[in-house]
Amino acid sequence: MRTSRWQSLGARLIAASVVFALLVAFVFAVLILSVSQLRNATDREARARDRTVAALELEKLVLDMETGARGLVITGRERLLQPWTTARRQLPHGLAVFKERFADSPQRPQAETLDRLITAYVRDYSIPLVDLARHQPAAARIPLATVEGKRRIDAIRARFSALLNAENRFAATSAASARTRSQAAITGAIAGLAMSALLIVGFGVYLARAIARPLRGAAAGASRLAEGDLSTRLAQSGPGEVGELTRSFNDMAQKLQSNRLELEEQNERLRESERLKAELVSIVSHELRTPLASILGFTELMLRRNVDEPTRRSYLEIVVQQSQRLATLLNDFLDAQQAEEGQLHLAEEPIDMATILREQTRVFVGQSDRHEIRLDVDGPLPMRGDSSRMAQVVANLLSNAIKYSPQGGLVEVAGERSAGDVRIRVRDYGLGIPEEEQPRIFTKFFRGAAAASGITGTGLGLAISREIVEAHGGGIGFTSTPGTGSTFWLELPADVNGDATKNAATKGDT
Repeated sequence: MRTSRWQSLGARLIAASVVFALLVAFVFAVLILSVSQLRNATDREARARDRTVAALELEKLVLDMETGARGLVITGRERLLQPWTTARRQLPHGLAVFKERFADSPQRPQAETLDRLITAYVRDYSIPLVDLARHQPAAARIPLATVEGKRRIDAIRARFSALLNAENRFAATSAASARTRSQAAITGAIAGLAMSALLIVGFGVYLARAIARPLRGAAAGASRLAEGDLSTRLAQSGPGEVGELTRSFNDMAQKLQSNRLELEEQNERLRESERLKAELVSIVSHELRTPLASILGFTELMLRRNVDEPTRRSYLEIVVQQSQRLATLLNDFLDAQQAEEGQLHLAEEPIDMATILREQTRVFVGQSDRHEIRLDVDGPLPMRGDSSRMAQVVANLLSNAIKYSPQGGLVEVAGERSAGDVRIRVRDYGLGIPEEEQPRIFTKFFRGAAAASGITGTGLGLAISREIVEAHGGGIGFTSTPGTGSTFWLELPADVNGDATKNAATKGDT
């Protein structure tokens, strides 16, 4: 009987142990299989994302070439060809990356077709058009050339659209598969742990205390995790596999929480990007409308009416002024884009900031009979940098000082050299900046209450100025009190050798 009872108990224990071992093995097999499938789905999604990025970058290069070529054809200005030149230089690498990404893609035939279309567009149309625009501008503007370019670009964009739609569908399918695999892994783990807990309870009080309690905690934590509480963590206790399971659970919860935070940050960046895009559209539509209306209105008057020579000259001066305003707006947008992409090119030569201050002060004196610009410069202010860019910074500060003191008054410009630095201040006694707007004053497209006050601008001047000053190794800041005006200051490293002063003196003698 004792033997029989021992055999019976042993058989039950062995049977329970075997069942438990098989169950644990099954759970881990499901987890491993699910993780493997999840990794495969994630890899597919990542490759699809890489292909999408490569396609978008290639499409941007093609559109940059089209924009640059069109700018040269329309205006005849070689400077507007810069996007075309840059894109043409980067295009071979972009095509190589594009073909490599789509080498094993179901969309490979479409990618190869796009490769042929782009190569033919650049070789047969874009390069000849630019050469023609340089040597025979009038011939480059004929409708045949314009229609041909539009036809080719439309065909390329249509191909890109079809390709990206196919890749987006593929990426969506991969993402759905990844979510399904992840949920299956979590569900399988919860079910396996719950069944293991039931078996462990049958082993006795000791086994219940040593194993079942941690497993119940793990099951509860998994439930909270499944409900969205990603801050759930399990106490790392229990023998053998239980402790390992809690650690794995905590690692999984930590990764899920990190992924959620990353997604929230990405969503926030997307929302900010959409906000900036909306502001850009609003600013562009508002700022371009007035000069375009003036140009169209006065040119139409000259076409429809016979006006005397003084009137015609006056109209043409207005058209030129408004055209220059449009060019300034476009330059601001190009400078902002170059700064954002880290492609703001600066010359490095000896310059004298005192000379730049005098020149810019002379430019702005007389623009408003209600303003007085007073310049106080303490000797030469030598430094090394890009004279045209630093003149752009000073012009932005002077323009803002005049615009934001609409009632007129004094604008003070001062420059001095102190402790190895060149210090410049531009002060006005105008509207000032509200305290709640001051932290965002150097943000692109931010204009605060200026738009509502009827003050024109794009909100790019100060952002571009900060990029230029910091690229020179300096700093820019301001102090402002609402209702009493603002003071903007620059601190730039001085040229201790004084080459800028010598260079300026040499130019003056010449």
